[in-house]
Amino acid sequence: MFQKAKNIDTAFKQVRLTAILVIIGCVLLCMAISYQCLSMVSGMQDKIYVLANDKALEAYASTRKENIPVEARDHVKTFHHAFFSLEPDEKVIRENINKALYLADFSAKREYDNMLEKGYFTQIIAGNVSQTIQVDSVKVNLRDYPYPFRCYATQQLVRPTSTVTRSLVTQGFLRNISRSDHNSHGFLIEQWRILENKDTHVRNRQ
Repeated sequence: MFQKAKNIDTAFKQVRLTAILVIIGCVLLCMAISYQCLSMVSGMQDKIYVLANDKALEAYASTRKENIPVEARDHVKTFHHAFFSLEPDEKVIRENINKALYLADFSAKREYDNMLEKGYFTQIIAGNVSQTIQVDSVKVNLRDYPYPFRCYATQQLVRPTSTVTRSLVTQGFLRNISRSDHNSHGFLIEQWRILENKDTHVRNRQ
């Protein structure tokens, strides 16, 4: 009789141990599944899909710090394209300059006022000149703040009788500001000035 009781007690202990092990295994499995699900959700939040030409393109989110070099260079390029892309049309000139002035401080406005005073834009319109710019490179020093930069570009002025190529070198500083519809990069160009803007080649069109 005592042997039967002992066997029952032993069996009960084994069942209890088995149950505890099963419960622990279930808890660990649930934790692993939960962790895996959270990782997948977190990974999915870093991805967005852009619909372009009826095709879904995957894009990845990243921190601003990772994108600062790219955004800084693109901000400088965008500003120069807006400021120096001119057509013999007062409305086009005004729209481009307004876009550029949202990206820089009073130093760009001062340069614009100087060009306006010298009659530069009047000559563009009167002479039917189209001015384009190609930014060759932008050097940004991210070790200092505000970030100093230097921009190297090539301009082309297409006149009715000739095409003039110019070299353009400018420099300034980039300061962080809030992003907006007019300033998507969140930078502001400060102390901007033109270091060089000279003719390098003239080609007759006739």
